[in-house]
Amino acid sequence: MPIETHAAHLTSAPPRRPSLSRAVSTRLPASLVTGLATRLATSVATRLVTGAAAACLALSLPAQAETDAASSLSLVSAQQVPSDAPALKLPEGAALERLASLDSPRMLHLTDAGELLIGSRAERVYRAQLTPDGNLSAVKTLVELSGYPHSLVVRGDKLYVATTAALLVADYSPGESLTRDDFRELIALPGGGGHNSRTLSLGPDGGLYLALGIQGNCSNQYLAGSEQGYSFSERRGGVLRLEESGDAPHWQPWASGLRNPVGLAWQLGMEDEPRLLATNNGPDHWGYEQPRELVVAAREGSFHGMPWYQWVDGRWQADDCITSDSPRERDEIAAPLAEIPARSAPMGIAVVPPEHPLSSDIDVVVAVHGSWGTAPSGNAAGAPASRREPRLLGLKLATPDTEARLVPVLTGLQDSSSGQRWIRPLDVLFGPDGSLYFTSDSGAAGLYRLTFD
Repeated sequence: MPIETHAAHLTSAPPRRPSLSRAVSTRLPASLVTGLATRLATSVATRLVTGAAAACLALSLPAQAETDAASSLSLVSAQQVPSDAPALKLPEGAALERLASLDSPRMLHLTDAGELLIGSRAERVYRAQLTPDGNLSAVKTLVELSGYPHSLVVRGDKLYVATTAALLVADYSPGESLTRDDFRELIALPGGGGHNSRTLSLGPDGGLYLALGIQGNCSNQYLAGSEQGYSFSERRGGVLRLEESGDAPHWQPWASGLRNPVGLAWQLGMEDEPRLLATNNGPDHWGYEQPRELVVAAREGSFHGMPWYQWVDGRWQADDCITSDSPRERDEIAAPLAEIPARSAPMGIAVVPPEHPLSSDIDVVVAVHGSWGTAPSGNAAGAPASRREPRLLGLKLATPDTEARLVPVLTGLQDSSSGQRWIRPLDVLFGPDGSLYFTSDSGAAGLYRLTFD
């Protein structure tokens, strides 16, 4: 049965490039900017409001970005918003719309046929067809699958779904209906509790890559640990690649030492080769400010230190919460490409397409989910309003010659007084028309789209 969709047509400004200027302008924008005007945490309907004001956003950034004025995005805040609505801020000339209400949606995948597929915590895989104007046909349940179908990809005539304990596969063609019986287990995965999401990515080489986290903060688990005596269930924390040559498929370690990588995205056009970017959620036993969340280049054979080392103040520091010896030396640990404030919980990541209005200023957009940790201790017992707010965050990644910059893209998703979260971004994906789609798995759970004039 189709799920009701909401594709509200928003008023927008004349074509204007979103501003990422060095000095935040105090001049009022010439356009009306749209925001959501509903109690999103409980309502499915989307109401539209307009207003105008220029504002800059105050955000706690890593030290590397605090002194760089170029990292401040000129955002526009929605005015004349009812008191029960979120105070959304988004780039000037951008508009936000809610396309569908969904139950606990997770990772997004856009097929070559223009189908948008969505995993979920609700034991469902959703499907919709993109229309030429960037909207969607009615979002429907494609198939119900147990085991937490967090992510999926289509490759050729096969649909692959990553659950916590197995990679499933079914024959598939666009528009085709499926049942649970159409799927078979292709290969087992290290399952178990703790961080139980499994994120699939289709590489430019046609290979299947999969990210999974260790169970907790200090779990003695090592993804590349077959020679060190780690059992199959303990080979967690990084990225695997499915090796499909030979008689039977098997997992090969790709990148290890990541506590909880959730978002994967391929950055093409690099000088040497395409690189796989991964978001990594840091541990929460060091408090509210440290260690920070990371974006890393997950390269073949790379080691990222965790849980034996944490990245603090530009260097790797030993973590005494684990008693086993690190399987790799400290000088073998790869430095990150960017830091995000601790307790932010970065999830999905999307590379900004070439020639996109944002492409000259940021390289990627990250869906920041917002952790449950509160200030100042980092545990859950403090004031909810002190938690890091959910948001969409743009990043200019570090190069050998430049430091990373953090650029807010969509904010105002958490009430500053009560700490109530209206939307919690989970995954992000750019469509062919440049629209930015994202899921929210709680609050006003569903599928959203940001458009840019």
